[in-house]
Formats: sequence, structure tokens, C-alpha cells
Amino acid sequence: MSFDTLFKFEQDLAEYTGAPYAVVTDCCTHAIELCLRLDKVSKLSFTAYTYLSIPQMMRNLQIDYELLDEPWIGEYKFHGTNIWDSARRLERDMYIAGRRQCLSFGNTKPLHLGKCGAILLDNYDDYLILSRMRSNGRDLRQSPWNDHPVTVGFHYCPTIETCQQGIEKLPTINQTPMAVEYPDCRLITYV
Repeated sequence: MSFDTLFKFEQDLAEYTGAPYAVVTDCCTHAIELCLRLDKVSKLSFTAYTYLSIPQMMRNLQIDYELLDEPWIGEYKFHGTNIWDSARRLERDMYIAGRRQCLSFGNTKPLHLGKCGAILLDNYDDYLILSRMRSNGRDLRQSPWNDHPVTVGFHYCPTIETCQQGIEKLPTINQTPMAVEYPDCRLITYV
């Protein structure tokens, strides 16, 4: 297997969702993080009923955030941005222009792959930047990568085996947006 498998999964995911581009990551939280870093977000608000990694990530990134009493099914918006946490949603032609929709393929998600995520988007320049960011700052299409410039990046690339599973399972998923009750993250105590 090679990175061609990763690119094929991204292409299949983009075609399935109707997004011009998809960047596959190792998890949804990291997909969101890359979008926040790209946009240099310093302040936003979002639902208090989310996975606990989200407010913890905001703290780690030193982003000023407000948790809202806002119910949701399938996806929710990070207000003040064009970023959506679409962790519980994966449907054919779901992409909405101008958004960055971050997907999760973790346990109990519509496409269960274990630890994996993605960003759906429509800006080619952002696609190139986010692709490099998730791959330690490398352009995985360049070989050997050490002959080309490396930018700041993160070790957020999924395994090739996970991408292969994604290619195989994508046509078989359940398309119903999922409603799941998350605890109120306003009750998190930090020590």
C-alpha cells in the first residue's frame, strides 16, 4: 500500500459527500484543530453538549470560547467561523459550499473505522495547506519528501490500512444523522 490509498479515500469521500475536496486525518478533533489553526481563530462559541476533547483542545490552543445551551443532531457550528463539527453525520451530497465540515469515523459513527476523521472543504489552496499540516508539514505527493520544503505540521495522518477500510466501507454506511446525548461540558472541572 502507498499514499495513493489515502488519496483514493479522500477522493471517494469527496465524491460521496459532494465536497470538492477532503483531507483525511487521524481523528475529528485533529481535523477541527487544523481548521482552527489555519484560520488563526482566537475566540468562538459552540454547544456545551459535545465530546470533551473539544473544550480541552480549545484550552490547549488558548482559544477564548463560550459554551452554549444549544441542542444538535448530526452536526453543530463553531459560531464565528465556517467550521462545523459533523462527527455524527455522513450522508451522500451533504457538503454545503463555504463550510469546513469535520467528520469522525470513530466508534458509533456512521462510518466506523476506529480512529479517523476528515475535513470537507471547497477551497483548493486551503486543501493543500491542510493536507501538509496533517502530514508533518510534508506534501505526500512529493517523493522523496525530504527533497522538498517542509512547513510546520502535525502528526495527524491516518494509517494507510484505515484508509483502505474507508474505501471498502464507505458505500455501505447508514446515512441517518445520529442523535447522541453528550454530557454538559460546562461541568468539566480542571485541576
